[in-house]
Amino acid sequence: MSNEMKALAKTKPEVGLWMKTAPVPEIGPDDVLIKINKTGICGTDIHIWNWDEWAAGTVPVGLITGHEFAGEIVELGRNVTELSLGQRCSGEGHLIGKKSRQSRAGKFHLDPATRGIGVNEQGAFAQFLRLPAFNTVPLPDEIDDEIGAILDPLGNAVHTALSFDLIGEDVLVTGAGPIGIMAAAVARHAGARNVVITDINQARLDLAGKVADVLPVNVATDELAAVIPRLKMTQGFDVGLEMSGNQRALDQMVDTMTMGGRIAMLGIPPGKSPVDWSRIVFKAITIKGVYGREIFETWYKMIAMLQNGLDVRKVITHRFAVDDFQTGFETMREGSSGKVVLDWTQA
Repeated sequence: MSNEMKALAKTKPEVGLWMKTAPVPEIGPDDVLIKINKTGICGTDIHIWNWDEWAAGTVPVGLITGHEFAGEIVELGRNVTELSLGQRCSGEGHLIGKKSRQSRAGKFHLDPATRGIGVNEQGAFAQFLRLPAFNTVPLPDEIDDEIGAILDPLGNAVHTALSFDLIGEDVLVTGAGPIGIMAAAVARHAGARNVVITDINQARLDLAGKVADVLPVNVATDELAAVIPRLKMTQGFDVGLEMSGNQRALDQMVDTMTMGGRIAMLGIPPGKSPVDWSRIVFKAITIKGVYGREIFETWYKMIAMLQNGLDVRKVITHRFAVDDFQTGFETMREGSSGKVVLDWTQA
């Protein structure tokens, strides 16, 4: 194996990513070396490409980006015994500390010392990735590399959707981006009675209808409130999954929730947003903020659901060889695609 590899990195503090040659990572005794086969482009990667205020203040110049991946193990650290060479895998991109109260209590996803591959540490847009064995998730035969490469965002959707009991409930998803669409599919798979998804992007609403048995509503042209009597719902939605980061979407969600409704929020509003807390209080609404995935409960649940009939493949709308990464990123930046997957097998 050569000691050099191709990698996509933020080599300049400006818009874009650039292909470069980098050393193959050296692994430690508790790490594995993964040969990358497929990677997904994430919204976070678009922020880094655009070099917006968040990215410029967070991502070091020179970093190899990317954190959605699938591949196979080609080297094992000397202390690694539970994994094997040639094993197909994905992995948890949040690298946790071991000293915090949360981590020591097993609540790894809440560890304040968390660092992200492709954001703070060298990432997966490369031919090889070093990853702690602790973070490595083996893939069963039923989950191919293409689906394995989008388990990270599917995990966001699963963590959000399963925040509350969904069996027999009426669910509203605001934001028909790929994660919102997958959350709607998870809600339906988990036993929700009605699942409604809203957006103002008709192309993504059309995609949502292809991925899952949900009712897409374009709130630029249709009244969300009209859906409630149409679906013969008694009062309003029982569970809300806010995936857009849009203040108006959250306001609409609060307006159409039933008394005692529950909202899980994954979407991140830009800056500070005004909130009419009196409406939330008087409706006795519960709001839960969601970040990342529960390590590793979310991984167990989403793999089990994929093995048991959850089908999100249609959320992948574009596939490119990694040498065409610029086209892949431009496709994502246009805002009408689903997931975009890059193939590293011919790099």
